[in-house]
Amino acid sequence: MFPFEIHATEQRARAGTFHTPRGAVETPAFMPVGTLATVKGLDPDDLRAMRAQMVLANAYHLHLRPGDELVRQLGGLHRFMGWEGPILTDSGGFQVFSLEGLRDISEEGVQFRSHIDGSARLFTPESVMAIETNLGADVIMQFDHVVPGQADVATARDAMERSLRWLDRCRVEFDRLHLAPDAPRQTLFPIVQGGIHAELRREAAARIAAMHRWDGIAIGGLSVGEAKPDMYAMLEVCDDAIPRDRPRYLMGVGFPEDLVEGVARGVDLFDCVAPTRMGRNAAAFTADGRINLRNARFRADAGPLDPDCHCGACRRFSRAYIRHLIICDEVMGLRLLSLHNVHFLVALMRTARDAIRAGRFTAWSQDWLARYHSRSSDS
Repeated sequence: MFPFEIHATEQRARAGTFHTPRGAVETPAFMPVGTLATVKGLDPDDLRAMRAQMVLANAYHLHLRPGDELVRQLGGLHRFMGWEGPILTDSGGFQVFSLEGLRDISEEGVQFRSHIDGSARLFTPESVMAIETNLGADVIMQFDHVVPGQADVATARDAMERSLRWLDRCRVEFDRLHLAPDAPRQTLFPIVQGGIHAELRREAAARIAAMHRWDGIAIGGLSVGEAKPDMYAMLEVCDDAIPRDRPRYLMGVGFPEDLVEGVARGVDLFDCVAPTRMGRNAAAFTADGRINLRNARFRADAGPLDPDCHCGACRRFSRAYIRHLIICDEVMGLRLLSLHNVHFLVALMRTARDAIRAGRFTAWSQDWLARYHSRSSDS
């Protein structure tokens, strides 16, 4: 139910199609993040208008609110959030990293203290599979152990080995749950861990590939504090180590330059909260680098956020107007910036896909990165 076709390649970059029961995803693609079953500030019509293909939601947060059992009772995540296209759910593994002060790790799983009410929640590979099955996303992720990007070899190996053991438990429980006649049509993706240590990444990828014929494989534990050259180096290692006939999903990476660099290193799918988070902080992505709309130089700027962009914000409103909304704390300003930033990344990957198919990705990406970095001021 989840085949992957590669239509064109140029060096490491690939253009393909990932098929799901709820529609095809042309790759490379950016998946907007709807952590709580909503992409902040946007609705599904906005996402359809910008031609987003697949979105992400977070199992940990939806388990806390409103509860995965309730989502199941209401018809599953697609019906609940009004999005009929493909959905991917993250397993809560990132929260093992981000909620360090609110969790305890054991071989059984992770004991979290809810950031909402302080209640204890034990996440195990088995319970996470149940949560993600209840939510009903098309692609669900294994429960894994994420460590900081600068972790030493011993720490990274410990997390990698635990993630592999948890993967085996996830697969067993996934298979058991999906024997039920009413189980949703889903696939389980494993996650390659190993920090910034090439030998660990290679070993993890080899052991994952030997365990099962997965429909796709994720690369996790990057963009968590390591230097960008280290992240890019690990993507090259993973490109060599992960089977090439499966889609590769780079988790939690979403700044424009990183998407282009990731595609150049064989990545097919991306997600990140960056576009909406940056929008809520008055920042906009443009082909000439990132800009901050709070800067006084935009007070009388009649131009669009990005002259090359065709999103609703750029077609209808000026930088001056959006800055006015931001300065006045009008929620519309945050919505317009989020709309633009998500559209920017979705369109960027569409352009990259077209460049690969046309055999000009290398030249296009070099020119795009040179322009982006030469004028990027974040001001």
